[in-house]
Amino acid sequence: MSADDKTQTSANAPDTANAMWGGRFSSGPDAIMQAINASIGFDQRLYAQDIAGSRAHAAMLAAQGILTDKDAGAIREGLLTVLSEIEAGNFTFRVEHEDIHMSVEARLTEIVGEAGKRLHTARSRNDQVAVDFRLWVRDQCDAAIAGVTALMKAFLSQAEAGADWIMPGFTHLQTAQPVTWGHHMLAYVEMLARDRSRFEDARRRMNECPLGAAALAGTSFPIDRHATAAALGFDRPTANSLDSVSDRDFALEFLSASAICAMHLSRFAEELVIWSSAQFRFVKLSDKWTTGSSIMPQKKNPDAAELLRAKLGRILGATVALFTVMKGLPLTYSKDMQEDKEQVFDAADTLMLGLAAMTGMVSDMQAMTENLRAAAASGFSTATDLADWLVRELGLPFREAHHVTGTLVALAEKKGCDLPELTMTEMQSVHEGINQSVYSVLGVENSVISRQSYGGTSPVQVREQIARWQGLLR
Repeated sequence: MSADDKTQTSANAPDTANAMWGGRFSSGPDAIMQAINASIGFDQRLYAQDIAGSRAHAAMLAAQGILTDKDAGAIREGLLTVLSEIEAGNFTFRVEHEDIHMSVEARLTEIVGEAGKRLHTARSRNDQVAVDFRLWVRDQCDAAIAGVTALMKAFLSQAEAGADWIMPGFTHLQTAQPVTWGHHMLAYVEMLARDRSRFEDARRRMNECPLGAAALAGTSFPIDRHATAAALGFDRPTANSLDSVSDRDFALEFLSASAICAMHLSRFAEELVIWSSAQFRFVKLSDKWTTGSSIMPQKKNPDAAELLRAKLGRILGATVALFTVMKGLPLTYSKDMQEDKEQVFDAADTLMLGLAAMTGMVSDMQAMTENLRAAAASGFSTATDLADWLVRELGLPFREAHHVTGTLVALAEKKGCDLPELTMTEMQSVHEGINQSVYSVLGVENSVISRQSYGGTSPVQVREQIARWQGLLR
């Protein structure tokens, strides 16, 4: 085919160009280019936010006299029709419309005619996607806050039930000192509280409206950006049009908060895997959260915890991916930024699944209190209490007390017994000042009761923290 033939073919086929932006182009995109360019396969999730933004924009245009009331009314009703079609599953998303913005506008124009073509006055897809995405991420922050709060309450219920159940506290996954079950559960309440505060803080910071920034420089139309910001529940409009369309900090902050939260969930998932093993037998998980083996009939595997431990890594991957997209982009908008949504969508889905599953497992798990106590009494877990007693009662410098205690631990280990089982003669062979009152600090119950410092593991302190959190979460 000659060059003239190619030109003629293109000129005779204007329908192959995108009617929404195709005036500059004589032919449509290559099929592969269309596949790369289209985002409708995933950004259709923004339909509710896109329609809400368009309704606010149209109302503002009418209030400013930029649109007639008649056109604004037609647009308003037409957008509601589009919304109902999408929600009813009667809407056909077409690749040639590229994204949710063009899809909604094309269908709106089919419904209301010329008025639909006026909707895009004084805005661009750049500020349109910025407001849609920000609205969606804001909703996800709200969902995450609710999900985290539900999980905090589940941990709090476990803490209340076991405020004085004794279990081993670990460092290096080796028995360190006795603690209480309630104290361990409250550690996760504290972690999750920080997660919740990060989502709340991110939500406050992202609650500015980019609509009206247009492509990058603002608009010459006399729009009222404060009105559209208020209509969409934002605190204020964004203050710089360049930053408005190029900013994805709000998505990165959501991902960052999600990644930290996912790390906390994964840590407890790991504890559930360890605790439910035959070697530990600290907890039981019901059939709701476990599976069997196709060949070993005795197995009851903590698959839900294991799957969460793996799935939550996707959130960290999404976070790194979006940082990688954004790190090299000059101002303002680049098409690279189309790759922001799939990462955030997947991370949000994974986080909400993780929070729901973990809330179920925490509510379901049953502590095996006798095994917990027996494990707490092993491994010379009251050695620190003995060292503290030597300092407190005999006036030894802590380093000397540490050495004496270490010698006694070695003696007990050689005998194959625990510290409370050493005789007074054996103890005095290491330090003659030791007397019978030392046995009062060597039991695990005495150990946890003695930890009365604020934030400590004593049941009194644990119950005070439970009461504090019950008040905060009420």
